[in-house]
Amino acid sequence: MSRVITYREAVSEAFVQGFSQDPSLFMMGCGVTDSKGIFGTTLEVAKRFGDGRVFDIPLSENGITGFAIGAALAGLRPVVVHQRSDFLLLTMDQIINNAAKWKYMSGGKLSVPIVIRSIVGRGWGQAAQHSQNLHALFAHIPGLNVVLPSDARDAKGLMLTAFHVTSPVIFIEHRWLHETSAEVPEEPYQIPFGKAEIKREGADLTIAAISQMVIESLKAAEQLEQEGIQAEICDLRTISPLDWETLLGSVRKTGRLIVADTSWRNFGLSAEISARLYETAGDVLKAPVERIALPHGPTPCAASLEKVYYPGAEAIVRSARKLISMKQPTRIRPSSIQKESPVGQKEFVGPF
Repeated sequence: MSRVITYREAVSEAFVQGFSQDPSLFMMGCGVTDSKGIFGTTLEVAKRFGDGRVFDIPLSENGITGFAIGAALAGLRPVVVHQRSDFLLLTMDQIINNAAKWKYMSGGKLSVPIVIRSIVGRGWGQAAQHSQNLHALFAHIPGLNVVLPSDARDAKGLMLTAFHVTSPVIFIEHRWLHETSAEVPEEPYQIPFGKAEIKREGADLTIAAISQMVIESLKAAEQLEQEGIQAEICDLRTISPLDWETLLGSVRKTGRLIVADTSWRNFGLSAEISARLYETAGDVLKAPVERIALPHGPTPCAASLEKVYYPGAEAIVRSARKLISMKQPTRIRPSSIQKESPVGQKEFVGPF
């Protein structure tokens, strides 16, 4: 049975159903049991399963991650929650040199079924040390799954899948998505890693997007349709593993590609996809690949600078027009695309 719920409610439901099915699951993280419960996503699981399986931790990210890896090697399934993706930088030795490699170094005899959940976002003056999108760093490392759901249905299904795989999962949520809604089945279900979804069919160009940029791509596609351009949107869902077959199939159909990323342009996801496409099927392209990503600079704090720093639907529309080579592109009226603003921003009170 499907009903419409929010992204954060879907994550919460995945935790409750997963913990009910598997007694080896436990969760730890700074703030998982406080009154806000990580934007409301951990309140219900903490209430139902108590502090024996859901508990707060000191701010010692590297040590706690090592503890979780040890627990996973001993047969448990830890979920480690970091309220900001930036804090994962303090855990890199444990994640890269231990979690990602134990299965390989043991010849498959040992595995680390750990879920590391982090949240990214923008706004509120979070700036250079609390707004970084680091998924490309983790996708670069063999042995890690990197998951970036764009809607409530995917968030639940991919989280439940994360509870069943035997290799480490980096599960990244964009804060702006938490209050968005979608139809979500009430019963437990899994969405396989490495399986992209075509969110919208189109014949003129492909937009490969992740996380919150899927929402921006859908906005752009609506505007482009008014101009006679049919954009196909491929939600990658996971970037490691990457569903290359689905993406390549879309590009073979349309002949044009825009990659919409939430992170930096240099050496990131858009660069990897572009290089792979040119290496394997460059002959299908009718125009060069367009990349929508962050400029090569630290995240600004001021709202006025954020408007310049973060690309959105309007940038995607401009790139699409360029690819189609329209002789007389229609100007976007100020009201034609909804301006970017986080859902629930007025209600939000920091610091987390």
